[in-house]
Amino acid sequence: MSTETPTLTKKDFQSDQEVRWCPGCGDYAVLSAVQTVLPQLGIPKEKFVVVSGIGCSSRFPYYMDTYGFHSIHGRAPAIATGLKLARPDLEVWIATGDGDAMSIGGNHLIQVLRRNVGVKILMFNNRIYGLTKGQYSPTSEMGKRTKSTPLGSLDNPFNPLALALGCGATFVARSVDIYQKHLRETLERAAAHDGTAFIEIYQNCNIFNDHAFAYMTDKEARDDQTLYLTHGEPLVFGKDRDRGIRLVGTELEVVQFGDGVSAADCLVWDETAANPTLAFMMSQMLPPHLPTPVGVMRDVDRPSYHRQVVEQIEHEVEIHGAGKLEDLLYTGEIWKVGEDGAVTSF
Repeated sequence: MSTETPTLTKKDFQSDQEVRWCPGCGDYAVLSAVQTVLPQLGIPKEKFVVVSGIGCSSRFPYYMDTYGFHSIHGRAPAIATGLKLARPDLEVWIATGDGDAMSIGGNHLIQVLRRNVGVKILMFNNRIYGLTKGQYSPTSEMGKRTKSTPLGSLDNPFNPLALALGCGATFVARSVDIYQKHLRETLERAAAHDGTAFIEIYQNCNIFNDHAFAYMTDKEARDDQTLYLTHGEPLVFGKDRDRGIRLVGTELEVVQFGDGVSAADCLVWDETAANPTLAFMMSQMLPPHLPTPVGVMRDVDRPSYHRQVVEQIEHEVEIHGAGKLEDLLYTGEIWKVGEDGAVTSF
């Protein structure tokens, strides 16, 4: 009997449900990238589960021909954690948005990141609440005028990558919906990571926050405003590859090549550094004075939570045996309350 995994294609991961996002939404591009990457991983389709919360991005499980949960607002990390602990053999992916993850789901997100549970988190960031028709979100920029902030937002926005790094996340990356080749490569990297993999995906909402990332995605601006992180390579960017990033003291700065300055003076990127300081500095690079970094900011090894839990259980079973649920329920201090209200302990 053959045990070889059948060859899968993108079509195998496309469900029979009509994809119902607004025409032109960046979610289509992310869906296409995921459906392209998963069949290339050599994993049986029945081993994949997609878990989501609430929001435009959280419609994702309907469009994937895999197992899935369209769960509770902000609680996808908690449900995904339970699933991964119960079935560590499954490949568990989370689809969430900046509102779902950074607001109501904030505490659940930081717990899954710090624990290093082996799930893959795709956080679609369009800097707006799209499903509820255009309110400002936790990642909306200061001064953002929306239906809920007509005079401009006064909230300092979350930096998702800095948050993930601060939680001790072992894999942190950023990509963009329309950077299809880059997005697919980043998804492949995340899939290969044993612990929690967190990817922030810049995603355009053409209805309620159109051109949110035009400063770096427009064809004329892309080369000059995007910094691609490549492990072991100097940080060089620009249409003519004539600029770079160097570290001066505790600051990152842009340098123009020439007059004795070259790529050799630039910071060489190391995504595997145990100390996340440089990755955190990279996450702080913001326009208009600095290019926006995309790629893997951190990829380090640390024991994954789900594997350690399984090892604990296996160790106890080896010592005490498998046990029975009924025995557990009747272990310890228990009482029986009679019809007359009398309490008997046994």
